[in-house]
Amino acid sequence: MILMFENMKPKISIVDYGLCNLYNVSNALEHIGAQIEIIDKPKEVKIAKHIILPGVGAFKNGMRGLKLRELIEPLKEHIEKKRPFLGICLGMQMMMSKSYEFGEIDGLDIIEGNVVKIPNINSKNKHHKIPHIGWNKIFLSIDGKKNQLLKSQDKKSSMYFVHSYKAECNKDENILATTSYNDVNIAAVINKDNAYGCQFHPEKSGKYGLELLKQFIKL
Repeated sequence: MILMFENMKPKISIVDYGLCNLYNVSNALEHIGAQIEIIDKPKEVKIAKHIILPGVGAFKNGMRGLKLRELIEPLKEHIEKKRPFLGICLGMQMMMSKSYEFGEIDGLDIIEGNVVKIPNINSKNKHHKIPHIGWNKIFLSIDGKKNQLLKSQDKKSSMYFVHSYKAECNKDENILATTSYNDVNIAAVINKDNAYGCQFHPEKSGKYGLELLKQFIKL
């Protein structure tokens, strides 16, 4: 009976490309009842149903890690088939067309737009520290309030951020939620079809982060 119960758990595939904090993400998913597998081969990506692309570090190194493991095209195919996909932090940034972190680097180009450095001064000439580290409320767009992934979020939703660069989408329709860092607007959740990205770390964001992951495994 225990084995049958284990097999009924939703299976989530976490991509390991050398820049991932696999433990925290795996631990959070197991806490909410998911079955975890770590994948790093093209054939594994091709048969996965739910994929999470976590990551910390530089955009260039992240894309290099995917390229070395020949994972770029399989990941794009997964998303083109509208299978559930979630990019976390660097994983979200790599969903964009390009990044200007240490040069100009091509991304997965799932969502049109660029990754740029967070300015260290706002429109009122007030300076702030970079990287942006800490808890911030997220604000849902009209589409975000209707989206399954953010179904359990409310006005009190606060998430944990650690980043120096931010995604700038060409189309507002791709932004489901934003946050504000000293009045600098930052895309917090992006989306296209069944592909999502979170700039924050849901696995470190307490009950609201876990609720988001719960909704992801239901997609």
